[in-house]
Amino acid sequence: MEISATGRLEVRISAADVGKRVSIRRLSEPGAPGEKFTDTVGVLTSWDHGVLLITRRSGETVRIAESSLVAGKVVPAAPARRRGPAATYEELARAAARAWRPVESERLGEWELRAAAGFTRRANSVLPLGDPGLPLDAALVAVRRWYGERGLPAYIQTATGADGTQELLCVELERRGWVREVTAELWIGALAPVADRAEGSGVVLSRTADEAWLARYQRKGVSEVALKVLGSGPSVWFATVPGEGGVPAAIGRCVVDGRWASFAAVEVDPALRRRGLATTVLAALAGKALDEGASAAWLQVETDNTAARALYAGMGFGAHHAYHHYRAPEPDDGGHPRPPRAESTPGPPSGPPQNSGARPS
Repeated sequence: MEISATGRLEVRISAADVGKRVSIRRLSEPGAPGEKFTDTVGVLTSWDHGVLLITRRSGETVRIAESSLVAGKVVPAAPARRRGPAATYEELARAAARAWRPVESERLGEWELRAAAGFTRRANSVLPLGDPGLPLDAALVAVRRWYGERGLPAYIQTATGADGTQELLCVELERRGWVREVTAELWIGALAPVADRAEGSGVVLSRTADEAWLARYQRKGVSEVALKVLGSGPSVWFATVPGEGGVPAAIGRCVVDGRWASFAAVEVDPALRRRGLATTVLAALAGKALDEGASAAWLQVETDNTAARALYAGMGFGAHHAYHHYRAPEPDDGGHPRPPRAESTPGPPSGPPQNSGARPS
C-alpha cells in the first residue's frame, strides 16, 4: 500500500489509471468476519459512477465502492523471471494458435476468426490480438454473423493475469452479456529438465495419430476435421506407451515451434495412473523437441486439476496467464443481441465448468 511521509495511507490512483495493474486496500463489508481491511490486486478495468472494477489474475472481476477505498497505488511491471523461460503474452498466444490450427480462418482487423466444425473451443473462437478495425459493438456483430453462417456459437478467447492481456475486453464482453464458460491456465517451463526424466521405457513416437492413439484419446467421435486439427502445427509428434488389447497405456502430443514445445493430449489409462507414465510420455516428447532446437515448453491445465498441477509444478512449470472462452449471449425475441449492461452494475463472471487433462478446450 502507498504510505505518505506522515505515515498515513493514501489513495494514489484515479480513473486515469484504468487499464493499469493496481493494488488497493478497502474497508471490509459491514459484518464481514476477520480483518477490517481487504486487499485486492489486479487490473483496474473500470471506474464509473463511484464503482471500481478490478480484474484479478484468474479473470474474476471484483466490484468495489469508491467510498470504501483506504489506499491504492499502481503496481509496477513484474520483474523478469529468474527461473525458466521469459515470454510475453502475445508470443505465447501466437505459439498456442499455431499449435492448434482451425480448418478455416478469416481476419477481422487484427482479430482472427477460427472455425473447425465445433471441435474444441480453441479452434472455434476468435483470437483478439489487437484492434478489430471496427468499433467493438460492430466487431461483435461481425463475429456473430461469421459463426452463425457456419452453424456455430460465437466464442471469443481472452486472457488475464500478464502484461498485455485482455482484462478490459473481458469486462466489455461481460457488460454485453457474453458468458465466460471455460477458464484454464497456460504454464511455461524449461524443456531440458523435463527431458532429463526419460528412462528409456519404450515410448513410440510418430508423426501421425494412428487408431491405437485415438483409442486412448478422451474426445470421442474424432472426425476428419478433428484429425486435421490434431495434425496441425509446425512440427507435430504423437507419443504412445503400448498397452493391452491394442489400447495404449498412455499417450501425448507435442508441437515444436522454434524455441517452444507445447504438450497436450496427455492421457493415461485410469487403471495405470500414479505409475509415472505421464512423466514418461512428456520426457520422450521433450527429448525429441530438444533435438529439434526447442528450449522452452508450454502447456495448458485446468484450474481444478490438482493432480496435473502437482505433476507440472514438480517439473518446474509455473502459471504464466489464465485464458477464458466467452460465449455470445442468446438473442432477444427480435433476433438481436441483448443490449449492454449498465456500467455501474456489471454482472459477475460465471463459474466456468472444467475439463480434465492437459489438452486444449
